[in-house]
Amino acid sequence: MSIGLSDRAGAVTGSATMAVSARARELRAAGYRVVGFGAGEPDFPTPDHIVAAAQRACADPVNHRYTSAAGLPELRHLIAQTVLADTGLAVAASDVLVANGAKQAVYLACMVLLNPGDEALVPAPYWTTYPEAVRLAGATPVAVDTDPGQDYKVTPDRLDAHVTPRTKVLFFGSPANPTGTVYTPEETRAIGEWAARRGIWVISDEIYQHLVYDGAVAVSMPVAAPAVRDRCLVIGGVSKTYAMTGWRVGWLYGPAEAVRAAVNLQSHMSSNVSNVAQAAAIAALRAGRPGFDDVLAAYDRRRRLMLHVLQGIRGVDCPTPGGAFYCFPSVRRLLTRTINGRGFASTAELAAFILDEAGVALLPGEAFGAPGCLRLSYALDDQSLQTGLEHLQRLLSSQDIPRAHVH
Repeated sequence: MSIGLSDRAGAVTGSATMAVSARARELRAAGYRVVGFGAGEPDFPTPDHIVAAAQRACADPVNHRYTSAAGLPELRHLIAQTVLADTGLAVAASDVLVANGAKQAVYLACMVLLNPGDEALVPAPYWTTYPEAVRLAGATPVAVDTDPGQDYKVTPDRLDAHVTPRTKVLFFGSPANPTGTVYTPEETRAIGEWAARRGIWVISDEIYQHLVYDGAVAVSMPVAAPAVRDRCLVIGGVSKTYAMTGWRVGWLYGPAEAVRAAVNLQSHMSSNVSNVAQAAAIAALRAGRPGFDDVLAAYDRRRRLMLHVLQGIRGVDCPTPGGAFYCFPSVRRLLTRTINGRGFASTAELAAFILDEAGVALLPGEAFGAPGCLRLSYALDDQSLQTGLEHLQRLLSSQDIPRAHVH
């Protein structure tokens, strides 16, 4: 029986990432050993100097009161300084908004840019939140398929095939979640210039900008393509680089008018981000990234191990990710076979089977607009990573004959 919820509430689905993590926690609580390749967050603790700054902030009564909805002035200034140092882009502190995580920044960007009837191009595979944020703004997400053989990269030609008079926004991420794809500076420039010619806004998610490997360089969209700067909102935050996912401090910056609109919206949505969390972010940005090279080296080591195992399993095709901390293999060939006598109609069924049979939690591609694929995060400790990959390899290597009804 319906209780009369809004159409908006009914149109939005829950986070697949959080759902898998919750199921893994349930199994652990029941006494099962589960290795989680699901949620995308660093397994390293937040650095001590950041935690200490937050503890001091807790004791300061000035932080017990409301502050600016746009963020603490010192933090906005430091974000602008960090952007300049990291990318070469000069941003005014007044054109920065501090949000409750990069996820809220994405929602704010959609709310200030999109109207009902508008369309947003969302290259697939995509982060699960992108299409939901578009729908909440009353607009329509338009998935743009990509090819694992081309490292899941979208091109201007492929975008052109999906443009209509209603197209208002393009989502772009490099490094990308869930694929780890890193676009070259030339590829980023081509996409930015394409959007500028079309008069399309770009929401550029750059939260993984420092997590790159093999000499890859993640160039900021408005730096690579200055022509689109006046129609580009950039998303960032401290969660991935500084191991601060739970602190919920993200940001967006871009054209002054769009940022002012987002500030006004946030003033009614949540007011200021927690002052204690903002103080922690200030400490993070002030100190730079001490020890980050060691963290990056650990991720790279895990990336190589995961790639070695996945690329050695018959029926698994895994491009080499250049950034973030995910592998996103295609397992379409696995779906044409049976495993331990069991067949699968989707990767969602396969992921559930893997969790039950091998105690390995990973995410089905359906959640990312990419049926036939799986997402595995390698942001977990080395022992768990090794154990989980061994279990996965053992299960997926026990394949039976091809299923005759699959063509």
